[in-house]
Parts: sequence; structure tokens; C-alpha cells
Amino acid sequence: MKRYLIALLFFGLALAFYFDLTAYLSFEAISSQLDRVRLEAEQRPLFIGLMLFALYTLVTALSIPGAVPLTLLTGAVFGLGWGTLLVSFASTLGATLAFLVARFLLRGYLEQRFSTAFNKINGAMEREGARYLFSLRLVPLFPFFLINLLMGLTRISALKFYWVSQLGMLPGTLVFVNAGRS
Repeated sequence: MKRYLIALLFFGLALAFYFDLTAYLSFEAISSQLDRVRLEAEQRPLFIGLMLFALYTLVTALSIPGAVPLTLLTGAVFGLGWGTLLVSFASTLGATLAFLVARFLLRGYLEQRFSTAFNKINGAMEREGARYLFSLRLVPLFPFFLINLLMGLTRISALKFYWVSQLGMLPGTLVFVNAGRS
């Protein structure tokens, strides 16, 4: 089952890069469609909101570049309140999915191979994991996709990962959604 999921994941990523789907998530591509998306959102706000939520979740879960332009777009289309709500939950859900993929597909193998190092890391994570994660989210020195994957290798619970990520990413989400609104 794991091999099938790994193959499916790599196949999906290969298709995304082969067809250059990330080009549709660039600042230029998104800004060229801004008026059209705004018009659609005025006519069908729930549908466009759900589509942006699903796209944002997918981009984050698969660690595809494009979250910042999507955040700006969401702010431009839905404003600070609804935009923040939408991006906050979509980004956290996507991050948690990436976390779970790393946990399910990689953790067992790596933990078995590097057991001494994992025991030390997991001991620290059990004591201070929430604080480490909150600091990493609040002060984004490391790419979020890397944090999602590395935290999936630890013993921090998925629920704790979700809530700490939700709170830690919120200030940055507010800043970028507000920038998109401007």
C-alpha cells in the first residue's frame, strides 16, 4: 500500500511539473486573472471560496510553490476577514496532510534506520515540541513545506501539530492577506 501511495504521489508531482502547472500559480498568472476571479466571486462567492480553499489545500499538501500568490489573491478577492479565515484553515489543513504523508510514508523507515538520533529528537519534541513548532511557524526562517515534512517524522500528535500550526501561522497569514487586499 505504501509503495502504491508513494508511486501515486510522485506521478502526480511529475505531471504537475511536466505540464508546468506551477506557472499558473505565479504572481503574473494570478494577477492577470484577478479581475475575472473577482467577478466570479461576486456572482458565486461560495463556489469560488471552496475552489480557492481546495486549491490552496492541495498546493500546501503537495508542497507546490504558489502559496504566497494564492494568499494575495484570496485577500484581493475576499478581503481581510473572509480571506484570512479561508487561507488560515486551508493552509493548516494542507500542512497537516503533508505532515501525515511524511509520517505514514517515511517515519517508520527513517526511525528504524536512525534510531539513536530519532530517540533524542523525539525526547525533545515530547518535552518542547509545541513550543518549537510555534516558534518555527511564527518566525519563518525555514520553508513551511520542510517544517511540515520534518514534523511528520517526529512523535508530535497530528492534533497538536494542527492547532499549533494554525496559531503560529495566523500572524503571517493576516499580513499577506492584508497585502493582497491593498
